[in-house]
This record gives sequence, C-alpha cells and structure tokens, in this order.
Amino acid sequence: MTEVNEIYKCNKCGNIVEILEAGTAVVECCGEPMELLEAIQREEGTEKHIPVITVNKDNVKVEVGSTPHPMVDDHWINFIELCVGDQIYRQRLNPGDKPCASFNVIASNQEVSSRIYCNVHGLWPSN
Repeated sequence: MTEVNEIYKCNKCGNIVEILEAGTAVVECCGEPMELLEAIQREEGTEKHIPVITVNKDNVKVEVGSTPHPMVDDHWINFIELCVGDQIYRQRLNPGDKPCASFNVIASNQEVSSRIYCNVHGLWPSN
C-alpha cells in the first residue's frame, strides 16, 4: 500500500517518483520494486542537509543545511520541496546551483515544511 507524497527510487536507472494518489500496487521500475525513500532525521558528517525555512510576507526561502551543501557533479541537491498547507512546490537544482530556493507564496498562518533530496545521502525533512 502506498501513501500520498511517498517518494520511491529505482536502484537500477535512478528514476524517482512521488505518489500522487495512494494505491495497493507495488511501485516498480526496470522490472524490480522501487525503494521507498525514508526521511533521514539526524545530521551526520560534514555535509548538512536539514532544510532551513525562512518565512517572509509573501515569500518562503528554503536553504539546505546550516552550512551550504556541496553542489558538484557527483554530489548535489536534486530538488527542494516546500509544503504549505495542502500545496506542494518544488524547485529542481543542478550541480553548480546554490543549494536554496525561494517560493513566492504566502504562508503566514499555515503549516510550513520542506524536504530535500541529496543524490548521495537521500531524503531529508525540515522537521
């Protein structure tokens, strides 16, 4: 059984999918079940991954880690996802980009959270 907003990765080809509607089928790619990415809760090592959220009047900024995350060809943040109430916003990143994203949304009285995906270290939530 899948749940809405779960993220799965194919360990053969690298495809990543997010569940938009819960279902009972096994999520497969390349003839094999995809890996459910579990959010990592605790920082380890020198790279920092936990998203830092700053809410302003009509903008929400998400920075990756308390110190800037590497953004090089073999180690980068693939995406930053922002959740405001029941809305989801996503910014894709590439090597060489800054590990942050700004979203033009008003989030003053709504629950705000974020998660990021590091191509080496996996999925990280803000809380």
